[in-house]
Order: sequence, then C-alpha cells, then structure tokens
Amino acid sequence: MTDPILIHSDGPVETVTLNRPERLNAMDEALIYALQDYFRGLHDRLDVRVVVLRAAGRAFCAGLDLGSWKNTGNEGAIHHTWRTQRAIATVMQLMRSCPQPIIALAQGAACGGGLSLLLSSDIRFCTPDFRMNAAYIKIGLGGCDMGSSYFLPRLVGSSLASEMILTGRFIHADRALASGFVSAVVASDQLDAAAAGIVDDMLLTAPMGLRLSKDALNRNIDAPGFEAALAIEDRQQVMLSQTADALEAQRAFLDKRRPDYRDR
Repeated sequence: MTDPILIHSDGPVETVTLNRPERLNAMDEALIYALQDYFRGLHDRLDVRVVVLRAAGRAFCAGLDLGSWKNTGNEGAIHHTWRTQRAIATVMQLMRSCPQPIIALAQGAACGGGLSLLLSSDIRFCTPDFRMNAAYIKIGLGGCDMGSSYFLPRLVGSSLASEMILTGRFIHADRALASGFVSAVVASDQLDAAAAGIVDDMLLTAPMGLRLSKDALNRNIDAPGFEAALAIEDRQQVMLSQTADALEAQRAFLDKRRPDYRDR
C-alpha cells in the first residue's frame, strides 16, 4: 500500500506530494488524515520555514473520492457525512493557520476539494493544461464548500467567483492567470524552478518576520477597517524590530551579504 502523501525535506523547505496518481489524487480518508497530521504538526515545527505542495501524475486533485468514504454502519448517514465534511475542511483550516507559507504547484485538473487545497495555499503556479472548478455543485450539492465562498471572491472577484460557484464550469490556465488566481503559468518541467525562485527569496527573510507576515495577511483580510489593519502591522513591526535577526538583516544589507538568521 503506497503512502498517500510523500514528504521530502531539504533543510528549511519541505515538499509535500499528493500520491494517488492512479486516482488523480482524489481525496480518500487516508489522504485527508495524512494531510491533517502533516499540517497540524507544522504548527510546532519552526525549523520548517516554507512548504511546497504538489501532486504526482497528470492531475493535481480530482476532488472527493466518492467511493472511498465508506459508512461502516456504526454511524447514521448525517453523522457520516458530517465526519467526512469536517475531516476535509479541517485540512484547509490547518493550512491557513500553520505559520509556514505554502507554495502550490498545480497541473491538470483541480476539482472541488482540489480547488480548495489551492485556495488554502499562499502562492500558486500552474501548467498550461491546468483547469479548475468548484465541482461541488455538479454532484447535487451547493457550490459553496471547503472555503470556496470565502476565498474565491477575495482572490478573483465576485463575478468570476459567482460564475464558478453557481455553474461548476471549468476555468482554464489563461483565466486563472488573468484573474490573479495564479502567479504564473509555466511549463510542467519548470514548476520546480518557479517554486525555487520564490523559496530563495523567502529564505532571505527573517524566520519570525516571515511567519508573522503570513499571520498578518490572514488577519487583515478580515480586518474591520484600515485602522485595525494598521494596528496589527504596527505591533508586529515594533516586536520584530527588537529581535536579533532584525539587527543581523540590517548588518547583512550594509555588508552586501546573505543574512545568517538564528530565529532569535
């Protein structure tokens, strides 16, 4: 039995690969609980600074594996559906709350829950054959699921978000780029290089500064106003200015060298 996800560590960077290519990386219980365990564990692993999320095979993720979430008969239908729903939604919550930025690399189809994995990431790159849809509405459910009604309007605007959520139609790479959903469309053999460039720039930042920047972005997307957003930024900057890493960054800038951060 193959592992549902593969994890490769390279110093402060970890690459997580969805590993069900024969099922287009559709979400079964093993995959979802493996992702839960991984992203939950990241909250206490400050040695990991950046995460790259990718998928094996020709598709990023085809959404829910409908036949894999079996009710053993020990729970009612509603309880079983609720458990499935919450198990997947928890992955999205953990991705947003973990302190590490997540760079997602997507090829082929990202449907339903696959779209939500991308929505819950911080930066996205895709290949020319990429296509995404809010597939939930295609199986008799609502189009708002796994964070789609929260993230899509914020990422691509209300018109495109409504088109996707109310129809389930596919949006291809060109519109994903034009709407700002992805940072770039690159050839499949250039996905790793695209991520590497972003990772290198992130590793030039102070570790705590990077973590708190993701935290502030998450909080200020819902800030009640400009003043509230400034309050978070002001407190963050004052706190970070007192760290040893801030002093090291200033010295490295003046010396024209790479900073030697100690996360202090």
